[in-house]
This record gives sequence, structure tokens and C-alpha cells, in this order.
Amino acid sequence: MKNRFPRVSLWAALAFAVYVAAIALSNWLIVHVGIPAGPGVHLTPVGFGLLAPSGVWAAAVSFPARDVTQRLGGRWLGVAAILAGAGISYLISSPVIAVASGVTYLCSEGADMAVYTPLQRRWFVPAVFASGCVAIVVDSALFLHLAGIYSLPSLEGLVLGKFWVILAAVPVTWALRNRGPMAVTRPETVTA
Repeated sequence: MKNRFPRVSLWAALAFAVYVAAIALSNWLIVHVGIPAGPGVHLTPVGFGLLAPSGVWAAAVSFPARDVTQRLGGRWLGVAAILAGAGISYLISSPVIAVASGVTYLCSEGADMAVYTPLQRRWFVPAVFASGCVAIVVDSALFLHLAGIYSLPSLEGLVLGKFWVILAAVPVTWALRNRGPMAVTRPETVTA
């Protein structure tokens, strides 16, 4: 029997790195890239005439990355990624954005666990999609409030932008589940 643990550990490390990078990049983008919307805040178009803080695309990548990190490395690896991402964000964005992001990700992790964790063993792809949909609403509202940039149009734009990425993540999570490190191994049939 072949040992899959080194392969799974490599994929867990990769998921962790993507999660940390998505957190840090999302916060850097808000502060540095896009349409200026006030001190230290930039916006980007997300469709239907809506704008969202510029980190929307990277922040949305963090949700499926979080689920894959949890699946392959456990919940505590996900928490470690949040702390690492917030720490890096503190250095490369603004302290207000970094703290708002870190607190938001930790709270959002709880909502994600309530939806994703019970579903993920049997229905990985629907679990990632459902938990992402819950997380984008909770995460967006809380982050905008904590960062001091809440407005209904910003909330709508943030939710829509993150939804586009969650939707695009469905085929990726399907591939990970069916062909990647989480592929279900089926016992080989023995013919006499």
C-alpha cells in the first residue's frame, strides 16, 4: 500500500500558503490599488455598476483555500494561516485593515466550521460552495464595520465580487476532490 501522507502534507502546505497569501494580498490591495475612496481605501468594479474594496478578489480566494487547508491540515492550521496572514497584513497594509481582517477571518472561521465541517466528509464540493456563500455575507459585513468603511453599496459589491470567485472555485474544488489530493480511492476489484 502506498503512503499518501507526504503528498497530502505537501498539498496542505500549498493550501496554507494560498490562504495566507490571499489574506495578505487582499489587505494590501485595499490600501494600495484601485479607485481611491478615502484615506487608505481603494475600490474596484465587480459588476452591475457596483464597487467593492480592492481586496475582494483575493479575499474570496481565501474561502475555498480555508476549506482545503482545514480538510488537509486541520482547523488549527487554518487558524495559524489567519494569524500569519494578519501579521503580514499589518506590515504591508494598514494596522486598521490588518486588525479588522484578522478579527473578521477568525469570526468567519466559526461560521465556516458550522456549515463546512459537518458537510465536508460526504459532500466536499457543496460544502465549499455553501460555506463560502455564508462566509461572504458574514465576513463582508463584519469587515466593513470593523474597518470603518461600511456602506450598503460597499457591502453589496463585496458580496457580489466574492460570489463570483466562490462560483469559479466550484470546478477547482471538484477537481481537487475527484483527481487531486482529496480524491476518493476506490478499492480495486479482484477478478478470479
